[in-house]
Amino acid sequence: MKIRLLTLTAGVILFLCFSSAVNAQEGKITVPVIVNGEAQKIPAFEDPEKWIKHDLWVETEFDTDGDGKKDRMHVDVTRPEQTESQGLKLPVIYESSPYYAGTASLGRQYFWDVKQELNEESPPRTSAPPIVRRGQRPVISTSQIRNWLPYGFIVIHSSAPGTGLSQGCPTVGTRIEALAPKAVIDWLNGRARGYTSPDGTEEVKAYWATGKVGMIGTSYNGTIPFSAATTGVEGLEAIIPVAPNNSYYHYYRSNGLVRSPGGYLGEDADVIYDFIHSNPDKRDYCNCNVRDKVILENIDRNTGDLNKFWEERDLMNFIKPFRAAVLMAHGFNDWNVMISHSIRFKDVLEEKGVPVQVYFHQGGHGGEPPFTMMNRWFTRYLFGVQNDVEKDPKAWIVRENEERLKPVSYDDYPNPAAKPVKFFLTSGAPKAGKLVMTKVTGQGKETITDNVSFSGSVLAQAEWTDHRLLFVTEPLSEAVHISGTPSITIRASSDKAAVNLSVWMVCLPWNARANAPVTDNIITRGWADLQNHKSLKKSEPLEPGKFYEMTFDLEPDDQIIPAGKQIALMIFSSDREFTLWPEPGTKLTVDLDATSITIPVVGGAISH
Repeated sequence: MKIRLLTLTAGVILFLCFSSAVNAQEGKITVPVIVNGEAQKIPAFEDPEKWIKHDLWVETEFDTDGDGKKDRMHVDVTRPEQTESQGLKLPVIYESSPYYAGTASLGRQYFWDVKQELNEESPPRTSAPPIVRRGQRPVISTSQIRNWLPYGFIVIHSSAPGTGLSQGCPTVGTRIEALAPKAVIDWLNGRARGYTSPDGTEEVKAYWATGKVGMIGTSYNGTIPFSAATTGVEGLEAIIPVAPNNSYYHYYRSNGLVRSPGGYLGEDADVIYDFIHSNPDKRDYCNCNVRDKVILENIDRNTGDLNKFWEERDLMNFIKPFRAAVLMAHGFNDWNVMISHSIRFKDVLEEKGVPVQVYFHQGGHGGEPPFTMMNRWFTRYLFGVQNDVEKDPKAWIVRENEERLKPVSYDDYPNPAAKPVKFFLTSGAPKAGKLVMTKVTGQGKETITDNVSFSGSVLAQAEWTDHRLLFVTEPLSEAVHISGTPSITIRASSDKAAVNLSVWMVCLPWNARANAPVTDNIITRGWADLQNHKSLKKSEPLEPGKFYEMTFDLEPDDQIIPAGKQIALMIFSSDREFTLWPEPGTKLTVDLDATSITIPVVGGAISH
């Protein structure tokens, strides 16, 4: 066995190169091993009985709970005993979360009641009961430890502000959620102070860390790495955000429309605040000064307009310092944190010169990339091993009905061969009209009657209904590969001052087999408020009977529609799964001649 070690001081190993071994020791020194560009499992690091576990509090640069002292974040550390006995320094895998100490039991009675008229004040919401904080020191979480510690990484966790034993208040998406993990990374690099207690003065040093940090997490835990990276903090070299919520406006609103995340009808920013606020120390202060005076007074459920509150919670507005390499993961059928949260950042980061690779699958919320992909990513950027991961294909996509951990590689996403194909509408209501590639004029106008009693899946399967408009292609003679973001231009009017507007693209005939998920039939979806046809920041009540034109994107997709199927566009009003529920009866009229949808198709051709 041959091992080369670059040693700064006796017994302190900073960087390692290897030939071919799974466990490497020179004398009594245990070191990580890299084979074929991947960190290998080291038997000497596998025994949990020999792991060193401790916790501490890192001082931040903010004071959110108004006590005149800088908030401190609770951090736990799990590291191989060799970092103590042999002076071994290792890089860190870091996950932060607001969930570690428990969450509120949110029954539907604690969500907003979506049964309300549009443009009207929402009925008051009942706050959830206080969370009973759980967990015992020093361990905040056991996630990531068995995945990464045996491969030569130290694993740390921190509770987000106002959760667990971390001080402060939850602020739900503000810069505080970026500065909290930044402080922890600064501490790992000797630029911030850590203490043995939340209010004490005895310091803790991270003498066992190389200073190289990689962050990972799913959902809210995936948002935090992205937030930290927008600070440009030195030492954060790579992140693997899985299904991150990178914009609370895009999470709780859609093109001016008040819209819930899938599965959480009636949730909003104040609800998630109650859901995560597990530190009771300053609960009254935080509830009054953050939830009530900041969140509730600014979320604006009346109009759904974009305002300063939401802009402060969109990471796109803080992207300039971003430098960490990003392996992003998301599901095309994630209707909770929709895939646009990731995709809207991809090109922007690449233009900045940030290394970006994507792993997208056909499932729902969550779903990490295969371990080999993640290992190569962290090995390259935390160990500094030149494994050429940046030369790998930029996009890895799991194809339909294939195993999630067996993606297909592509040169990029969207597929570089995709070209926009524009479709026009022909009349046919209350049955189905056609979706055609050649414009046919004189199709007139068609009207639907809003009725939230019927779900989108029921409307898509209906042969005859005046509650939706449906436009269908001829059966496909060849499979069609959609890759990218469809966009619709619609000209419509309402008989009231406000109307929900929902758009689905579906695959027909509908797969109605027992227990078949609705997402088997859904290509993509989108929602909008015609009142925001000019601006997301300023809605205008509709003049009944007047037509307004609006263009907006549906959610990005990458899907192969089999031959024999039909692609259908469905336009309806209230979406029972996502929007507010006004009383049935509002009329929505669509000008077919002035409405079209553009779909990105690989090869740019669809044959019938």
